[in-house]
Amino acid sequence: MPTVDNPTAKTLSELGVNDAQGVAEKFAEVRARFDAQAQRPMDSHNWEILRQSWVGRKSGVLTAITENWLKSAQPELKRVVGQELNKFKAHLEKTLEARRLAIESGAEETALARERVDLSLPGVIRPIGSHHLIRQVFQEIEDIFFSIGFSVVEGPEIETPYYNFEALNIPEFHPVRDDMDTFYIDLPKGAPVPLLLRTHTSPMQIRTMEKQKPPVRVIVPGKVYRRDNPDATHSFMFHQVEGLAVDTDITFCDFTGTIEYFVKQFFGPSVKTRFRPSYFPFTEPSVEFDASCPFCGGTGTAAAGGTCSKCKGGAWIELFGAGMVDPAVYGFVNYDAKKVSGFAFGIGIDRLAMLKYGIDDIQVFFQNDVRFLRQFP
Repeated sequence: MPTVDNPTAKTLSELGVNDAQGVAEKFAEVRARFDAQAQRPMDSHNWEILRQSWVGRKSGVLTAITENWLKSAQPELKRVVGQELNKFKAHLEKTLEARRLAIESGAEETALARERVDLSLPGVIRPIGSHHLIRQVFQEIEDIFFSIGFSVVEGPEIETPYYNFEALNIPEFHPVRDDMDTFYIDLPKGAPVPLLLRTHTSPMQIRTMEKQKPPVRVIVPGKVYRRDNPDATHSFMFHQVEGLAVDTDITFCDFTGTIEYFVKQFFGPSVKTRFRPSYFPFTEPSVEFDASCPFCGGTGTAAAGGTCSKCKGGAWIELFGAGMVDPAVYGFVNYDAKKVSGFAFGIGIDRLAMLKYGIDDIQVFFQNDVRFLRQFP
C-alpha cells in the first residue's frame, strides 16, 4: 500500500472524521484502493506481495487500521469502526482467496499471457536513409585509391592565405588568384592573419608534407569554395579530392599509370584517356586530363543522331588538372627537391558524379529534393 496520501497512517481525528458517515466513507476509500490492486493480472509471487501489503501482521493495512483508527477512536465511534473493520477484513480474505484459486487453476496465467507484449510482432517500420550521391562518389574514389596504397586525410575548410596560396607557389599578386577569388572571413581588428574559405583541398599538400617525410601518398576529400555565379555547371561551393604522391623515384610514368587506373576503375575499362599540356603554379609540367565521352562512347555523336550534347561533338570531356609537383613547393616544406619527386591532382567530385550518372545540373545536389535523391539509394 503506498504511503503517499495513505489515510490509514493517520488517526480519525487527524483525518477530521467525527461521525459514523465519515468512518464509512474512509473505509470505502481504502476498499476501492484494494479492489484496484486486486484486479490487476498477477502470478503467485505478486499475489503474496498483495496479501502481505493488506493483511500482513507487521505492516499490513489491517494492522494500521486497528492501531490508528480503532484503538484511538472516540468512544462513541469505536463500535462503528469495529463493524466496518470486520466487513473490510471479510472482503479482503474473500477476494484474496478467490485470486489464489484463480492463479492455481491457471486462469491467471492465461490473463497474463493475454496482457504480455508480443516481442515477435513487427515494430513500427521507419524509412531508412542512404548516403547522398556525392558521399557515395567520395566513398568510391577513396576505395579505389586506398586499394593502391593511398591514405585519406582531411583538413580545415577555413584556411590562411599562406597555405591556400603562398606555400603552393602562388604569391600575393599572382594572376592565378583572380581565378580563385574566394570568401574572406570578417575578423576583428588586430587579428594576426587573415582567414578565408579554401578554394581547393591543395593546402593539405603542404600541411601533410610539413608533418611527414617521404614517402607520402594521400588523397584529401572535402568541400571548397569560390565566388562562382551559380549555373548548371558552377557553384560557390563544391567538392574536391586532392591527390599527392612524393617519393625518391616517382616519375611521370607513375603519374599516368595511377591516373589511368583510377579513371578506368571509376568509368569502366572501355574509357580512353589523354593528356593535354596546361599550366598550374604548383605543378611542372602540368596537364589537363581528358576521358572519352562516356555518353557517346567517344564518337561525338548522340545515339539518336546529331551532335552529342555532353561533349559538344568533341568526343572528349575534360576531367581534372594534374601534374608533377613544382620543385618550388618543396622549399616550403623543407624537402630536398634534388632527391624527391612526385605528382598531384585535383578532382572535382560533383563533375565526376554528373558525368557518371548523367546529371546535367550541379544545383540539384544541394536542393534536397527527395525525388532526386531516391534515384541513388
